[in-house]
Amino acid sequence: MLTKKQHDLLLYIHTHMKEGDVAPSFDEMKDALDLKSKSGIHRLITALVERGYLERLPNRARALSIKKLPDSFSESEKSALPAENEVPPPSNDIFKSELSGVRPIPMYGKISAGTPIEAIRHEGNYFDAPLSLMGSGDYYALEVDGESMLNAGIHDGDTAIIKRTSQANMGDIVVALVDGEEVTLKTLAKDKDHIVLQPENERFEPQYYLPDQVTVQGVLSSIIRRY
Repeated sequence: MLTKKQHDLLLYIHTHMKEGDVAPSFDEMKDALDLKSKSGIHRLITALVERGYLERLPNRARALSIKKLPDSFSESEKSALPAENEVPPPSNDIFKSELSGVRPIPMYGKISAGTPIEAIRHEGNYFDAPLSLMGSGDYYALEVDGESMLNAGIHDGDTAIIKRTSQANMGDIVVALVDGEEVTLKTLAKDKDHIVLQPENERFEPQYYLPDQVTVQGVLSSIIRRY
């Protein structure tokens, strides 16, 4: 499943290349998607390559080739994300579960445990989370996508129960919003003047950002695994 910005970028590249065989520049793509930096475009293209929608061609300028397109670019898909790609606030009409010992919390979609991706909002979806895994405060659920947190016991396909907060301590596993565009699940660390989003898998590299590039949107409360 593609995120909204991945959809929008792929559609923009496809439309641009129908007029010629040269892909748009990173600056053109950045402006078209109204992103703040070209690093966001780089991450989106990397995700599209990994998912088989784009291919990088060697020894060519703007070397991109479209391998496939989604079945549709419907308006409902394009409006699936909340404004600013932030995790949306809790609904005022959260219903009480008929099951004892659980509380329904919003299920907002997937969060990357690898390269940052956008949080996908599934409107109206809820997850019955055991009360024993939560304290006071607001919570939401996200599905883990990727394996960069394996050594912390977080596996691809797990459900992460997140406590909504903008405050976190170094060493906490957090939902981090990067450049106001994409979110990821990583261990929060610091190296001199940089914030480090640290994977818990030696196959993945730490991600270094300036403090104003990273906003904490929640702290991991627990992980639920389905077998």
